This record gives sequence, C-alpha cells and structure tokens, in this order.
Amino acid sequence: MTHLTVLGSANMDLIAYVPKAPLRGETVTGREFRTVPGGKGANQAIAASRAGGTVALIGAVGDDDFGGRMRRTLADAGVDTTGLRTVPGPSGTAHIVVDDDGGNAIVVVPGANGTVTALATGDEERIAASDALLLQLELPMEGVLAGARAARTHAVRTVLTPAPAQQLPAELLSLTDLLVPNEHEAAALTGTADPYEAARLLLARVPEVLITLGARGSLYATRDAAPVTVPALPVTAVDTTAAGDTFVGALTVAYGMGRPMPQAMAWASAASALAVQRPGASSSMPTRAEIDAFRNPPQDTANR
Repeated sequence: MTHLTVLGSANMDLIAYVPKAPLRGETVTGREFRTVPGGKGANQAIAASRAGGTVALIGAVGDDDFGGRMRRTLADAGVDTTGLRTVPGPSGTAHIVVDDDGGNAIVVVPGANGTVTALATGDEERIAASDALLLQLELPMEGVLAGARAARTHAVRTVLTPAPAQQLPAELLSLTDLLVPNEHEAAALTGTADPYEAARLLLARVPEVLITLGARGSLYATRDAAPVTVPALPVTAVDTTAAGDTFVGALTVAYGMGRPMPQAMAWASAASALAVQRPGASSSMPTRAEIDAFRNPPQDTANR
C-alpha cells in the first residue's frame, strides 16, 4: 500500500453557488451556500486516502469550530491527523464562488496555516516513513522548504503542486522530484502558454513535470523520454473546486502502487472526472472502488 505524507493547508471552504460570478462592484444573488472542509493539503490527503493510500497530514488548524470540524472530517476519511496542530486563533478559510458552468474564483485567508513555518516534533519521522511527500503553496514558504529538505534527506519522493501560482525558490525546485502545475501555473512559471514548451523549460529545473490541462487531459514529461499525454474523460462539470487536488492525490497513490505513469494519469483523470460532477471539495472526492467502477463499468449482459 502507498504510504504518503501531505504537508499542507487545511481550510474551511465557504462556497456560494451563483448563476454567474459577479464582476467588480457587482452584487448577484446566489442560489445556495455551503461550508465544506478543504484546503489544498487536506484535499490532497483526503483524495489520496479515499483512493486507497495510507495518509498522514502535517499542518495546523485554529481552536475554533472550523478547526474541530476539519479534524473530524479528515479522521473520518482515514487520514492520520497526529501531525495536525491546533493553534490559538482562527482556522484558514477559502471563500469560493462557483458559477453554473462549474468554474470558480477563490480567496484564501491563511489563518492557522500561516503558523506552519517549520516542522514540529515527529514531523520529520512521518516524512521519512513515507513513499512520497505531497507539497503545495498555501503554507509559508519556510515550512514548505523544511518539509522538502526532510524528504530529500530521507530519499523520499517529493511531489509539488505550485499553487497558488508564484515564483519558486531555486532551492525548492532542486528538492522537487515531480512538479504538477496546471496549465495556468505552468504559464506563470515559464512565461509561455504552450504546455509542451512550458514542460521543456521546467525540465531544466526539475526531473519530472506533469501539467494538468483541464478538459484537455494532462501532459507528462521527463528529461530522457518523449512527452506523454492522457485525455480527460468527457463529463459535465458541476463544481471544479479541488479537481486538481483529487488528481494529485489519486495519481500519487496509483504511481506508488507501481502503475506506469500513463496508467496512473488515466486513473487520476477518472477520479477528477467523478469529483467535478459533485459539489464541494473534500465532499466530492471518490473512493478507490468508485474510481475503478468508473474506469471499468460493468458490462450489460442482458441481451447477449
């Protein structure tokens, strides 16, 4: 079984569903409001756990009601929360507007996540015992670098999602084994909207790159092989929140099980396709059985 550690954020997602997202200065009427535990770290941890991995989360929540609810949600999903600290003050929040096309706009307020500037007692041991460490950028860079350094010290594979998009320190890239940006993040890092050219440029900094392309699928490239593309599965999206996190969590589990990267990408694509057909972030993520059934639906033998 794949054993993963996620060093990342835990936010309460405050989601407003609207026919059309408001323009600057505009007020619109929403049709629904939900609070759903999320955050890129928690999302990837839950996605990986539901996909069949053994997962531990390192991060922080506040001592408010949101913090307790997020901890319970993670535990219910099978995530080890021993490394999830509780600190005084508010938990992180993400304020999300989702339109009727499934698109979203998000404002993140870090809260407790902003306190994770270093590893705590026991965190390095958790990382050392893992097959891979998953990182994102909703924690302070000092904390992300501390996790990446620990992973390199113990020869643990590091998978970095460079979101929210920002310029990355050279040290972090040197400690990254697999970089997984979406097409917009790849463009921000390289200055080109061509994913193939972006992958080529990124491979000067990291050994492996996987660029997610939304409805067009995903692109994987290494320094010593031709790029590989895997198409997305055609579905009608209800809410694309956490689609990328679902993909990364499922991908890392599948790859850790020994599947070749193209097969792992196809399996992760199925997980994302299921997630975008459901509202919310952590609440939308499929189980391993659901992914397998979606990839290999039962055959109708009634008319044979």
